[in-house]
Amino acid sequence: MHGLASLSRVMEDGRSQMIGLLHPGDFLGHPGRQTTPFMVDAITDVELCGFQFKAFDRLLAKAPQLHSRLMEVVQDELDAAREWMLLLGRKSAREKICSFLVYLAYRQSKLRTTDRFPLSPSIIYLQMTREQIADFLALTLETVSRQFSSLARDGVTAPAGRQTLHIPSFRNLLEAAGEDGDGGVIA
Repeated sequence: MHGLASLSRVMEDGRSQMIGLLHPGDFLGHPGRQTTPFMVDAITDVELCGFQFKAFDRLLAKAPQLHSRLMEVVQDELDAAREWMLLLGRKSAREKICSFLVYLAYRQSKLRTTDRFPLSPSIIYLQMTREQIADFLALTLETVSRQFSSLARDGVTAPAGRQTLHIPSFRNLLEAAGEDGDGGVIA
């Protein structure tokens, strides 16, 4: 309902990896499953809305449109997981940071349109510390700090407050992230 939380997986030897972020409107857990193999940590103050399993199953049976919406959410999460594999496996540190900023811009604006390039400059709220961002992107804190400085120096970002960034050109941010939406080179 409110806030930001991280989703992590802890391995038997104690190593952990932040594998996702939960924003307002996201689901935690799976219908029909009592537990989840992931650990959830609040990054900001969080307000949750909980459902009892049986009541939620009854609601899904009575409201087919809710079932359809839940399937859309699941498909969106699958697409996001596939994008995440690309980010972690093939992108440079600069591209990872920029892809993360693109992700935050979309989540924060709740952009639900085919327009990949917002017309006005964007403000992105960083609710995470640089250390949390490093953990999320599988980078070191030093690398994240260097990349943020480099992006500001190159004019891709500009500080706009304590935990906010101004994005003068969303298209430039997309280019720096190596993204253009159709899988090809940005023209």
